[in-house]
Order: sequence, then structure tokens, then C-alpha cells
Amino acid sequence: MQAQMLAPAAVLVVWSIIMLFWTAGTRFPAMAKSGMDLKEAKPGGRGQDLEGVIPDKVNWKSHNYAHLMEQPTIFYPTVLILAMMGATGTDVLLAWGYVGLRIVHSLWQALVNVVSVRFLIFLVSTIVLTALAIRAVMATLFHNPGVLA
Repeated sequence: MQAQMLAPAAVLVVWSIIMLFWTAGTRFPAMAKSGMDLKEAKPGGRGQDLEGVIPDKVNWKSHNYAHLMEQPTIFYPTVLILAMMGATGTDVLLAWGYVGLRIVHSLWQALVNVVSVRFLIFLVSTIVLTALAIRAVMATLFHNPGVLA
């Protein structure tokens, strides 16, 4: 069950990289269209400096990529804990549910970005992550290594 538990995390890693490439693939053309020249960019510039310079819809992908570097950092160790402790089918389903919701959240934010719907998707994914985290705590706190001895 370890591989099945780790697969959702691997997919979310790949999805995060896809969002990174999507960000770059839309940002660079938008920057060129706005007349920006990367050779003349000030040292230390950051993605946030592009707010108001390139279209909001282009920046939405970057915003989502940043989100994928935030809450999922809790997901990854949770998955590792459960894989190490012996994940159950429920754990695997919850992990896939979280990843599916994060991908839907990404697509929604990158393409439509109606905040009320985006927040609902985020809320449901957070509830799923909370359930996974509780299961990881239970798997570690109530683990009885003496049974194996």
C-alpha cells in the first residue's frame, strides 16, 4: 500500500511543475507584449512586480503556482507518515481526493477565478487534508510496536 499512498503525492508534484511551465508559457509572451525587456529588468525583481503590468488572467497561473507551494507542503509529509505507518485504502482515497481537488482548484483559478467557487474548492480540499492529518496522527500515536516483537 506504500506505492499507492505515495502516487498522489507524485502526481501533485508533477501537477505543480505543469503549473510552473504554464505560468512561464503565458508570462513571457505577456511580458514581451507589454514591452518589457528582461535584459533591462531591475536586479532582484520578483513575480509580484508584474501585478498591474501584465493582464490579471496571466498572473492567475502564477498565483496558483504559489498556492501549490503553500498548503501542499503539509500534504507531502502527511502522505509520507501514512506510507511509513501502513496506509489504508481510506488513506489512499483521501490522498487522491485531495490531489483531485487541488487540480480542480488550479484549473478554476487559472481559467475562471471566481473567488467564491475557488474558496469552496479550497475549503473542501482543506477538510480532506485535515482528515488525512488526523489519520496520520492516529497512525503514529496509537501505533503499538510491541505487537510486532
